[in-house]
Amino acid sequence: MPPLNHAVLSASSAYRWLECPPSALATADIPDETTIYAQEGSAAHEMAEYKIRWHLGEKDLAPPNIGNFNAEEIDRYTDSYAYYATDKIETIRKICPDTIVMVEQRLDFSNYVKDGFGTGDLVIVADDVLQVIDFKYGKGVTVSAEHNPQMMLYALGALNLYGYLYDIKTVKTAIVQPRLDNISEWEISVDELLEWAENTLKPIAELAAKGEGEFKAGNHCRFCKLRAVCRKRAELMLETAEYEFKEPAELNDDEILHILTIADDLSKWAEDVYSYAQAKAINEGKSWSGFKIVEGRSKRQYADENKIAEVCRNNGYTMSQIYKSTLIGITDMEKLMGRKIFKELLGDYIIKPKGRLTLVPETDKREEVHTLDEFRKEF
Repeated sequence: MPPLNHAVLSASSAYRWLECPPSALATADIPDETTIYAQEGSAAHEMAEYKIRWHLGEKDLAPPNIGNFNAEEIDRYTDSYAYYATDKIETIRKICPDTIVMVEQRLDFSNYVKDGFGTGDLVIVADDVLQVIDFKYGKGVTVSAEHNPQMMLYALGALNLYGYLYDIKTVKTAIVQPRLDNISEWEISVDELLEWAENTLKPIAELAAKGEGEFKAGNHCRFCKLRAVCRKRAELMLETAEYEFKEPAELNDDEILHILTIADDLSKWAEDVYSYAQAKAINEGKSWSGFKIVEGRSKRQYADENKIAEVCRNNGYTMSQIYKSTLIGITDMEKLMGRKIFKELLGDYIIKPKGRLTLVPETDKREEVHTLDEFRKEF
């Protein structure tokens, strides 16, 4: 069974088990994946928490140790989150002086979801309004706050804690992703939230807690621990892969649209299956008919650059011969000067060429290009 500090029906995985109820129990005993990205996210969360607590008056806290991660980058992005969050806190405090602010608060919503709880990054409780804010450090996927089940579950947990003290009518949620320059805000009435909890959340959670319901493949599979071996996902992917045996010109518009819709998922699925098979072969000695483990190509590299330079100089080679110097990149230059001075001195000499035209899903945040002829002239 999973550890006690981890809910099977957690808020963070609600987007998945609400779509695919039996996946919750099916993955409960599989250990969480530990990646460098997850570790970096944890370090950034600790820094973000520290900054919010410091603003709230906890001045004696020691800054967290972020290890070997990029300190300047984490500091800059957590500043963006802290500016947004503290502004919300102070704005609400002006309206309601006895506002309650909770940082990294355990939120229990087990009255709707069996053993359900999660940890809210920031919860602000005041007369009439409940504000829930979540900090996400990842830069792989843009996350929307609109009808976001994780945020809705946090809101239910906060209402359980303080709903009886305040006459809360509206729940506001916000997701802050500074590395993607994304701040998504959404609001829902308490009545609507409770109606969703009773009529949608609770029935599905009951199925999920018992491992019942139907497996369903979709975008929610991306971080599922069974994504590489799930039969339902494989059926969907293989059904789409059948189109591969037809020439593109032979496909009708509906078939092409279907492939465009699922092509990214198909590629990720193939990568997931390959990674799973490779890990089995390397770590467990699993043999796959027709495949073998080999050592990949590697590039030559200097073992000791200082020693290389010393030997070269001692044998008559000049510094200009063995070293090449180039202008540092724009990002490094901006860091060197600071944004304000960089803009003043070099702003007129920085250009940003138009990017190459790319077909993407309509959910992509980038603005649609309508004047295609003007774009084509540049390429």
